[in-house]
Amino acid sequence: MQDKHLSTEELIAQDVGARLPDGLMAHVIAGLALLWSLFQLWIASPLPFIFRIGVLNDTETRAIHLAFALLLAFLAYPAFKRSPRDRVPLVDIALGLVAAASAAYLFIFYQQLALRPGSLTTADLITACIGIPLLLEATRRALGPPLAIIALVFLIYSLAGPYMPGFLAHRGVSFTALANHQWITTEGVFGIALGVSTSFVFLFVLFGALLERAGAGHYFIQLAFSLLGHMRGGPAKAAVVSSALTGMISGSSIANVVTTGTFTIPMMKKVGFSKEKAGAVEVASSVNGQIMPPVMGAAAFLMVEYVGIPYVEIIKHAFLPASISYIALLYIVHLEALKQGMQPIGNHQPKPWLRRLTGFAFGAALISGLSLAVYYGLGWLKPALGDYALPVISVLLAVVYLALLKIAASNPPLPDEDPDKPLTELPQTRAVLLSGLHFLLPVVVLVWCLMIERLSPGLSAFWGSVMLVIILLTQRPLLSWLRADHGATHGGFVDGVIDLREGLIAGARNMIGIGIATAAAGIIVGAVSQTGVGLVLADVVEVLSMGNLLLMLVFIAVFSLILGMGLPTTANYIVVSSLMAPVVVALGQQNGLIVPLIAVHLFVFYFGIMADVTPPVGLASFAAAAVSKGDPIKTGITAFYYSLRTAALPFLFIFNTDLLLIDVSLWHGVLIFFVATGAMLIFAAGTQGFFLVRSRWYESVLLLLVAFTLFRPGFWMDLAHDPYRDIPPTELAQALGSVDENSQLRLRIRGEDAVGDAREFALLLPVPSGDSGEERLDKLGLMTYEEDGRVLIDSVAFGSPAADAGLEFDQEILVVRAPTDRWAKEWMWLPGLLVFGLVVWLQRRRAGKQARGLDHTGAQPGI
Repeated sequence: MQDKHLSTEELIAQDVGARLPDGLMAHVIAGLALLWSLFQLWIASPLPFIFRIGVLNDTETRAIHLAFALLLAFLAYPAFKRSPRDRVPLVDIALGLVAAASAAYLFIFYQQLALRPGSLTTADLITACIGIPLLLEATRRALGPPLAIIALVFLIYSLAGPYMPGFLAHRGVSFTALANHQWITTEGVFGIALGVSTSFVFLFVLFGALLERAGAGHYFIQLAFSLLGHMRGGPAKAAVVSSALTGMISGSSIANVVTTGTFTIPMMKKVGFSKEKAGAVEVASSVNGQIMPPVMGAAAFLMVEYVGIPYVEIIKHAFLPASISYIALLYIVHLEALKQGMQPIGNHQPKPWLRRLTGFAFGAALISGLSLAVYYGLGWLKPALGDYALPVISVLLAVVYLALLKIAASNPPLPDEDPDKPLTELPQTRAVLLSGLHFLLPVVVLVWCLMIERLSPGLSAFWGSVMLVIILLTQRPLLSWLRADHGATHGGFVDGVIDLREGLIAGARNMIGIGIATAAAGIIVGAVSQTGVGLVLADVVEVLSMGNLLLMLVFIAVFSLILGMGLPTTANYIVVSSLMAPVVVALGQQNGLIVPLIAVHLFVFYFGIMADVTPPVGLASFAAAAVSKGDPIKTGITAFYYSLRTAALPFLFIFNTDLLLIDVSLWHGVLIFFVATGAMLIFAAGTQGFFLVRSRWYESVLLLLVAFTLFRPGFWMDLAHDPYRDIPPTELAQALGSVDENSQLRLRIRGEDAVGDAREFALLLPVPSGDSGEERLDKLGLMTYEEDGRVLIDSVAFGSPAADAGLEFDQEILVVRAPTDRWAKEWMWLPGLLVFGLVVWLQRRRAGKQARGLDHTGAQPGI
C-alpha cells in the first residue's frame, strides 16, 4: 500500500530503479534534463540556419546527445539495489563526467578525426577503451543486465572469432579495429540507431511528455470512460482505448502502463476483474501502443532508415494490424466480462444497436468531413496565398485554438483522477469531449506536417511541440479569462511556465534509457557489420528448423522474444531487426518464401515487444503488478494469453501481405480491413473459449479454422490449384511474352552468398511492358546464355529491374514459374463463413435452452 499516493514520475522511477534525490543534486539533474531538451529543440528547429549559430552535423549532435544521456544515467540510476536513492555518491558523479567526456570527444575533436579516418591515435584508443565499458555500465544501471550482457557477448565474439568452434568462427577483429569501428566511426555506437534517437526519437518522447503535462492524458482517460464505462467491463474497455490513445505517442510501454494504469487498474478491480486480470488488460493494451502508428515506440523512424521506404508507407503498412489487434483486445475484454457475469455501471440503459450505429456513422462522417475540409481547404489556400500562406494558416490555427478554449470554458473542468472514489457514476461524454478538444491541435499539426507537408519526422515533431508549448503557456490564463462563471480557477501564466519546465524535464528523463539503449544497441549493429554474424545466425536457425519454413519462423519468433527481454522498444527493435530480419529474408528466399522487407521487420518487431509481456522478464507486467498488487508472473501469463492475437498477426501477414496493404487498391483495402477484423474477433473467441455462450472444444477448433481461412484464403486455394506452372529455363523469353505485363515470374536461382558459398534461393522477376518476350527481356536489362543444358546469366544492366530483383552475373536459373489463371483466393471465404454460421447456430440453440432453463451450464449468455 505504500505506492498509493506516489506520483506517476515516482512510480516510474521506483519501477525502473531510478533515483529521486533531494537538495542540490535534484536541481542539477533537473537542470541538465532541461538543458538537454532545449538543445534537442534547438537542433531540430530552423533557428541555427536562420541565425547561423550552433549549426552542427549529425556526428556532432549524436556525440552531445550521448554525453547528456550518459551523464544523466550515472546521476539518476544507482549502481546497486542497496545504493542510496536520496543522494548521488561522488564516484557516480565522477563516472558520469568521464563517460560524458568520452562521448563528447567526437564533438570536440571532430575536425581532427575527419582528417585522419581509420588512423587511431593513443588518445582515440584510450577514449574508446574508457567509453565502451562506461556505456555498458550505464546500460546495466538504466536498463538492467540483459542488453549490457548481449552487447558484451558481441564484443567478445568480435575479438575471439578465430577461436570459435565450427561455423561460429570468423577471421577475427583486432583490438584497435574494434575500438575504431565501435567508438570513433559512425558504424557502431554512434551509428544510425543513435542518429535516429538524436534526430527523431527524443522529440517524439518530448512531445508525449508535454502532451501529458498539458492534461491530454487525463482527458483521454476521462473520454474513454465516458464513452465505454457504461458497458459490461467498461473500465477495462476504457483502459484499452485510453492506452491506445496515449500509446500512439508514447515511447515506452512501462511509462504507458504506469501513466494510465494508476487510474484504470483500480477501476477494473472495482467492477470485478481480479488483480492479475486487471493488470494484464493494462499490460496488453499498453504494449500494443508500441505497434500503433504514428510513433510505434519510435521504431517507425528506425524502420525508415533500415527498410528504406518513406515514413508514410511505414504508417500505411503498420496501421491495419495494429488497429485489428486493439479491436480484438476490446472484444476479449468483453468476453471476460460476459464470462464473469459483470453488469454495466449505474442504471445506464444501453442504446439500441441502430442508434449506436447511427452515432458511430455520424461521428466518422464528421471527422472525415473535417479532415477533408482541412486538407482541401489548406491545399487551396497554400497556392492561392503564396508567401503569405504560413502567417495566414498560423492565424487560422490561433483562431481555432481560441474557439476551442471558449468551448472548453463553457463546460465544467474535468475532475481530478481519484482511483479511491466509488465507481457509481460516469462523466458525461459531451462535456468531457468539449472540455479538451484543443489537446488535439498539436496532434493535428504533427500529422499534417508528417503526412501532408512531408516534413522530416524531427521537424514535424518540432512544430507539434511548438504548438504544445503555446498551449502550455496560454491555456491556463485563457481558460480562467474565458470562463464566464469564474467558478473555477485554472492558474496563470506562471503556472504555465512551470508546466512547460516540468514537461521538458520529464521528456529528458524519459529519454535517458532510450538514448543509452540505442547507443548500446549500436554495439550489436557494429559487430554484425564487422563480423558477418548474421550469416551464422541464419545457419543456426536453418539447422534447428531442419528446412521447415513454419518451424523456421517459430524459431525466429522465439529468438526475437528472447533478444527483446528487458529492452525498451527502440533498442528492442534495433537488436531484433539487425540480427533476425536478415535471417528471415535469407532463409525465406532459400525456401521459396519471398516477403517484402517491411513485413519481415514488422514480424521481428512484434515478437520483440512481446518480451515486455512475457514472464519471467516482462517489465510491463511487473509495472502493472506493482500498481494492482497482484502476482507479476500470473499477470504476465494472463497478459501473454490476451496477447495471442498479437503473436498470431505476424505469421499471418508474412504469408498474406494484403494485411499490410501492400499492392492493394482502396476498396480491396477496405474489404481486407473488415474481413481481417472479423477474422481476428473470431480468433479471439476461439482462444478465449467463449462466443455467444461458453464454447465446446470442437466449436473453439472450428472458430480457429474459420479465422485461419478468412486470414489466409490462399492456403486452401493453393491446395486446390497451384498458383504457378513450371516452365523450362530455356523458355524464359517465351514465358515473359505469354504472361500479362505488371505480373511477376518466380525464379529459382543457384548462386553464391556474400562469402562465396553456393546457395539456392527464389526471387520475383517483374514483367515489364513489351510486344514480345525478347523485348521484355531487354527492358529487364537481362542477358542469358545456355551451356551444357544450363541457363546462365551473362550480364545484368546496372540499376535495371533485373538487378533490383537480385539477379547477378554467372547465376544459374534452375526453374521459371509463371502465374496461372485460377479463381480469386477470396472465394475460399464462402466455406469459411458457412462453418462460422454452423457455430453460430449451435451456440444460439444452446443459448436459447439456457434462457428457457433447459441447460444449466453456468455460462452467461453473450452478445
